[in-house]
Amino acid sequence: MLAETEQRDVVIMGGGLAGLTLALQLKRRDANLDIQVIERRAHPVPHAAHKVGESSVEIAAHYFSEVLGLKELLREQHLKKFGFRFFFSDGQSDLASVTELGASTFLPTGSWQIDRGIFENSLGQLARQAGIRFCDSAVIREFEVAGGDAAHRVVFEAAGVRTELAARWLIDATGRAGLIKRKLDLADGSAHRGNAVWFRIAERLDVDDWSDNAEFLSRCDPPHRWLSTIHLVGEGYWVWLIPLASGSHSVGIVCDPKLHPIERMNTFDAAMQWLSVHQPKLHSVLESKRDKLQDFAFFKQFSYGCKKVFSGSDRWALTGEAGVFLDPFYSPGSDFIAFANTFITEMVIQDRRKRPVDMYASIFERTFLGLYEGMLPLYREQYGLFRDAEILPIKVLWDYTFYWGIMCPLFFQNKLVDIAAMGRITRRLESVQKINVAVQDLLRNWGQCGQNANPARMIDQASLPWFAELNRGLTDKLDSKQFDDRFDQAVAQLEQLADEIIDRALASRPELDVSELAALIRRGLSQGKPAMLFAKAA
Repeated sequence: MLAETEQRDVVIMGGGLAGLTLALQLKRRDANLDIQVIERRAHPVPHAAHKVGESSVEIAAHYFSEVLGLKELLREQHLKKFGFRFFFSDGQSDLASVTELGASTFLPTGSWQIDRGIFENSLGQLARQAGIRFCDSAVIREFEVAGGDAAHRVVFEAAGVRTELAARWLIDATGRAGLIKRKLDLADGSAHRGNAVWFRIAERLDVDDWSDNAEFLSRCDPPHRWLSTIHLVGEGYWVWLIPLASGSHSVGIVCDPKLHPIERMNTFDAAMQWLSVHQPKLHSVLESKRDKLQDFAFFKQFSYGCKKVFSGSDRWALTGEAGVFLDPFYSPGSDFIAFANTFITEMVIQDRRKRPVDMYASIFERTFLGLYEGMLPLYREQYGLFRDAEILPIKVLWDYTFYWGIMCPLFFQNKLVDIAAMGRITRRLESVQKINVAVQDLLRNWGQCGQNANPARMIDQASLPWFAELNRGLTDKLDSKQFDDRFDQAVAQLEQLADEIIDRALASRPELDVSELAALIRRGLSQGKPAMLFAKAA
């Protein structure tokens, strides 16, 4: 049977992480909004073996804890993350005998390892408590994207009842199903190529148990490496180890398909055979836990773009994987949910205020897609660097400095929806993005010159005072002038770091062409200043 058409202010198709967090954010901004969320999966969803995207970084952590007000929930139900940690362990069984990159102690501004099943169950409960109409076990049977001021139409079925909705705003949060993207032919490719496989094991994996080397075991305080997002790296790939509060551990292999075809790892047995060659210690640990396997999945060519993500005139938007996806490395997925949801919330609120939403949507879409395009160079053709224990740490240092210095303040200080503030920094932002592209090109060219040494050592991020301070300063409350000054300081810091990268690269490979990067920065900027590079602090 078909019930009578019901009116909603916002209909969100998809009630996963992106859809539920958007609903909560909208409700926090305007408690009177009538919001419908339609989710295909039945709630409660299973713990652990549910979805990937468990590791959050600082923007997502700030979004969840501060923007959505979920700090206590995260503290009580999830794991505090011990940062990123890398071991250059391709073909090696002893982690103590290779280079380790990571922090020896927790940095001031943290993030979380999130069990997506536990988290999404909590979000569903919170949505209902907030008065959001959250319907799970529901199937969208048809929908129409209206034009102009007409209402969108959505028909869904749950428990044998078909419901028709008329909505002012229609949001696609259906993940890779991308319902609006498909209907409006918005799909766009990506110059970045990558594949991934993953699975969960119903037991904790602790890399500190893999070695009895006393020096190795004493490096970290607290001695809890297992709380990190562990990266076991080699040429063209990285393997993740992510702990979950449910007691399970998430394991994934992410790779360049030119070097590691998906056909070599697209079943659990094939993945285990691949691990036996590339990460033999992990293979031996997992071999005794085969009976604890909870799931297995893979994606071929996971990166993609989108021609359009927001429409102010027609009042629709895409969020989460319904829009764009970069790469699992650096865990940007939840960051881009935070970006998209913040833009969408602002558009809906401005529409409620009878403001010119099409203008906002145009600016926000340029900014959002600009962030996506600006981050692509971090990944494109860079997987060859995962083998290099000298160059990859420099890349990670650069990428963190760019993220904490440029990306994070835009979100922490709520500047992405501040049109005046974004206008003031547009030229500087474009300039530093060009520098980033040139640095990535230099690092890639340097890495093609040959593999560097892989000594038994720890490159300790926490030992760099400026780096720890950059992380700490993320939570500072800044007025407009302080924000502009801090942004200028971050640009200068990146220029200094780029200058040192040039010197380091030329010392290693004098034949490298650094002219493009040198032309973009002010050479000599670092004269008389403390060195920033890991290699000079280690």
